[in-house]
Amino acid sequence: MARADLIARRQEAAATRAETMTLPEGAAWATEAREAARARLLKMGLPTRRDEYWKWTNPESLIAAEAPTAAVFDADEAPIFDEIDRLRIVFTDGVFDAEASDPLEMAGIEIARLSDAARADIHWARDLYGTLEARGHASVERPFAAFNTAYATDGVVIRVTGTAARPVNLVYRHASDGSDVILHHLVKVEEGAELTLLETGPAAARFSGGLEVEVADGATFRHVRTQGRDHERREVTGVFARLGTESTFQSFTLTANGKLTRNEVVIELTGDDAVAHVAGAALGDGKDFHHDDTVFITHDAVNCESRQVFKKVLRNGATGIFQGKILVKQGAQKTDGYQISQSLLLDDDAQFLAKPELEIYADDVACSHGSTSGAIDEDALFYLRSRGVPHREATNLLTLAFVAEALEEIDDEALAEALRDRLAGWLERHSS
Repeated sequence: MARADLIARRQEAAATRAETMTLPEGAAWATEAREAARARLLKMGLPTRRDEYWKWTNPESLIAAEAPTAAVFDADEAPIFDEIDRLRIVFTDGVFDAEASDPLEMAGIEIARLSDAARADIHWARDLYGTLEARGHASVERPFAAFNTAYATDGVVIRVTGTAARPVNLVYRHASDGSDVILHHLVKVEEGAELTLLETGPAAARFSGGLEVEVADGATFRHVRTQGRDHERREVTGVFARLGTESTFQSFTLTANGKLTRNEVVIELTGDDAVAHVAGAALGDGKDFHHDDTVFITHDAVNCESRQVFKKVLRNGATGIFQGKILVKQGAQKTDGYQISQSLLLDDDAQFLAKPELEIYADDVACSHGSTSGAIDEDALFYLRSRGVPHREATNLLTLAFVAEALEEIDDEALAEALRDRLAGWLERHSS
């Protein structure tokens, strides 16, 4: 198929999908931003398997006008982070649940619903909504991100002016087997401020999530996300961040189960001495599990550091994908870029596909990338077995050790411990 024909096909798919959608109402600035996003979408078109960054992930179920159904999973354990003091903001099938949520009030932080902010003629969100998403298309087109900006019905907007006393937890509940949810969040961390944002839960049968984060000079943003245990859910998410001088961005995602998950992270380091760490762990069991991490980090300032650490544990035909790129622009000297993607294949049917990339236009840098795929270390397994550890328990211990490097990217030990417990529980259930 000629490129012109491919583009026409993509644009036709986008136009067909747009015909079924209506832009949410809002003030003039919100309408303008949504119309601009829709225009980007229509120009790019929706992706196909012939697109470079979609060749390993079939986007058809994400494009379809009707969301494929997904049975609601009845978890037999308490919600994660329940023992951690946090401010909870609950969405059930994409609808804000005021009764289940805590009051949207905390010292050093301003929180509002996107639907309310978008109706205000004057609001700080007008300078951020859709801005970072639009910048994210500079090197690689990201049609689902533009779709999210155009059609998101709600979300939260958070402005941080000091150090938030406790994390903010966005809790996503899945209640209907046909729910189709689009949420978009904005976070603006002012100079010297600090916030930890948690995202937990399966959200919907099909979920489109967008998050734009502006981290000002000297500010810190931490993000920990768990994508719920529903076996049939599908979701595509996009995180777009811009970092100022001496700022810090940290993001970790734990994914267990799910039919199709595509997580995109796009980060710009635009201030000197900025630090960005992105990490994730995925656990998949069965041929219906398909998990795709796609990361793009741009260094556009001096003496910045970035780390990408991704681990996937796969079995019984599960598929894991990692596509990660570090772009070092001209003049971004003293760059320290590190990227590692690894998979642990617990049988011969699982597969891991990786595409690590470096593109460097500066000469004083230290950048590296690596990708490995393999089975349990037989020598280590023999060592544990020889000391009386049962085979199943030994395998689980080695699996947790494999994932440990990704978990080390979380500097809050209470959050990391909660995730370790969930990992151990998943392994116990799936090895019995």
